[in-house]
Amino acid sequence: MLNERITSKEVRLIDDEGNNHGVIATAKALQMAQDKDLDLVVVSPNQEPPVAKILDYGKYKYEMARRAKEAKKKQKVVEIKEIKIRYKIDVHDYQVRIKNIKKFLADGNKVKIVVMLRGREMQHNQLAYDLANRFLEDLKDVKLTVEKKPSLEGRNVITILAP
Repeated sequence: MLNERITSKEVRLIDDEGNNHGVIATAKALQMAQDKDLDLVVVSPNQEPPVAKILDYGKYKYEMARRAKEAKKKQKVVEIKEIKIRYKIDVHDYQVRIKNIKKFLADGNKVKIVVMLRGREMQHNQLAYDLANRFLEDLKDVKLTVEKKPSLEGRNVITILAP
């Protein structure tokens, strides 16, 4: 049995059929569990007194693992999609990037727009800021939040968008 984990003198007991027995001594609850060839498991240790249940511990562990697996299956992992461009981008390339950003945001992913600057282009970093702001302006019709406004990081102007 699992009596080494129960340290309180009394517990609020729920039996294997779901009946509430109220607050009783831990020793008596353990004896009731042993009589039914089941385990006494604390299901809510943070309460005063803790809630304990008479049940089959192996079956309980299996159910908890199955629930955790189901919950993990249902959660959506948010990815950060990165769009790298130069500030001398062509009109058609720009439209393709806008379309891709809209698709990424619709799928629930974050988008990181990186405007790369090389060599002497660093002198014209205002053009990179203007391009990043143009992206934000053209994406006004899409529901998005700007997590990070355009800022210079090293040789790149970076902005991050979230759906």
